[in-house]
Amino acid sequence: MRIVVARCAARYTGRLTAELPLATRLIVVKADGSVLLHSDGGSYKPLNWMSPPCSLAVLPPEEEAAARGVGEVWHVQHAKSDDRLEIELHEILHDSTHELGVDPGLVKDGVEAHLQALLAEQIHLLGPGHTLVRREYPTAIGPVDILARDASGGTVAVEIKRRGDIDGVEQLTRYLELLNRDPLLSGKGPVRGIFTAQAIKPQARVLAEDRGIQCIVVDYDALRGLDNAEDRLF
Repeated sequence: MRIVVARCAARYTGRLTAELPLATRLIVVKADGSVLLHSDGGSYKPLNWMSPPCSLAVLPPEEEAAARGVGEVWHVQHAKSDDRLEIELHEILHDSTHELGVDPGLVKDGVEAHLQALLAEQIHLLGPGHTLVRREYPTAIGPVDILARDASGGTVAVEIKRRGDIDGVEQLTRYLELLNRDPLLSGKGPVRGIFTAQAIKPQARVLAEDRGIQCIVVDYDALRGLDNAEDRLF
């Protein structure tokens, strides 16, 4: 992983156009080829990024850019689309490379991991005709909790949380963006997303539904067979 702190400006073109004015930022270049620009706020989410597969070319600035104080220009080009991230570096304050090795992955807490196992065993709760493909489906940005097929053969990605908030929806959105680039998964239509939790915050539900992601609230005790409707007073 390469870590660069620099005064830089950036422009993203392709499916959308976005610009970042000159400021001091953290640039992360990962071993998988992804490039991310971070500010000193906004939690974990980068200001802009390019997901793999992509290539990075470091070029000298043109005369006009050099006159503005640009020292070098990074062209990050996606391999399967016209998306491009162009970063103008004015001043590099830090530049280091580190070998992180193979990451063991996120270890989920007991309840969340158990929810995943129980839902995989009761995959029909996602809807009639759903079948399990596998748990912890690997991707370049982390494992998808559950990958399934619906009754029509379409691919479904399921993200499971104890408490469903906006961060969980954003995480599933990134998975869907990556999975939909795989023709083996999206051949029968776009990969659908299902956001599952014991409770989903209203803001997260609005965001999910706006992005076409289905929300399902699950009952942990019911999944474990401990919630018997016949024993309820109401």
